[in-house]
Amino acid sequence: MSLTRTMSNTTSPHFYAEMGELISNSGQEDFAAHMLHLVDKWVPIHMVDLSEWTLDELRDRVLDIKLLGSAGLKSELSAPQTLHPLKDHPLLREMLRMQDPLLIQMRAQPNSAHPRGTSHQCNLVARQGNRRQVISFYRPPAERGFSLAELSFLKCLSDTLLPLLERHAQLLHQAPQSSMEPVHNPLEQSQLQREFYKRLSLSDITLSAREQEVCLGLLTGGTVPQMAEKLSVKNSSVETYLKRAAAKLGVSGRHGLAKWMVGA
Repeated sequence: MSLTRTMSNTTSPHFYAEMGELISNSGQEDFAAHMLHLVDKWVPIHMVDLSEWTLDELRDRVLDIKLLGSAGLKSELSAPQTLHPLKDHPLLREMLRMQDPLLIQMRAQPNSAHPRGTSHQCNLVARQGNRRQVISFYRPPAERGFSLAELSFLKCLSDTLLPLLERHAQLLHQAPQSSMEPVHNPLEQSQLQREFYKRLSLSDITLSAREQEVCLGLLTGGTVPQMAEKLSVKNSSVETYLKRAAAKLGVSGRHGLAKWMVGA
C-alpha cells in the first residue's frame, strides 16, 4: 500500500464517514474496533489498546493502568498480558514530565517482560493532570516497524484521536456498563447529531439550518455534489455554507470540522 497515496485520501468522504462513526461510538464497547478500522486503512496495524494511566508523579511510579478498550488480531501478537503497575515500564519515563501530547515508538523486543513488548508499537499519549490517555497501535514482530512517514501521519491524526479518547474515557467513567449499548432506533436522532448540537450549544455558536445540514452531511461522509442534490442547490452554494459555518466555528475545512467535533 502506498502511504503517500492513502494519506492524501484522508480528505475523502469515506474517511470522514468513518471518523463520524468513531465520534458517535464514544463511550461504547466497540469504540476501539472503530478506531482500528479507521486507522488500519491508512497505516496498517493489527491491534489497538486504549488505556488510562494514573501516575504518582512525586514518586515517579504508576498507580493504575485501566484498559478502556481493545480490538484487533491478538493471535498475531504476543500473548495478551494483564495490564498492571510496573515501576520500570518503558513508557513511564517519557510520560512522567510530559506537557504536550507525545508519540512514543517502541520496536519489538524479544522476550520482553512488558505487556505486548515483543510487538512493534506506536503509542500516542495525552496528559490530563496526573492521568495519561494512551492509544497503542501494534504490529507483529515478524513485520517491519513503523516508518517515519507512518509515524508522522499518526502524530498528525493524534490531534483528533487523543481528545476523542479523553472524551471516551469520561463517558465510561460517567455511565454504567449497561448504558454502553448503542442506540439503533432510526426514528431517534443519531448520536453524531446529538453530539453536534450539544457542541454548538456549549460553544454558544449559532448556525443556520442549511449550515447545520451541510456540516452534518459532510461529517457523515457526504460529498459536496450529494449535499447539493439533497438540498436542491448548486455545488458552490454548499461550499459557501461550509465556509460560513467554518468561519463561525473557527476551523478550516472538513478536517477542522471533525477536530472541532471532539473538542480538539
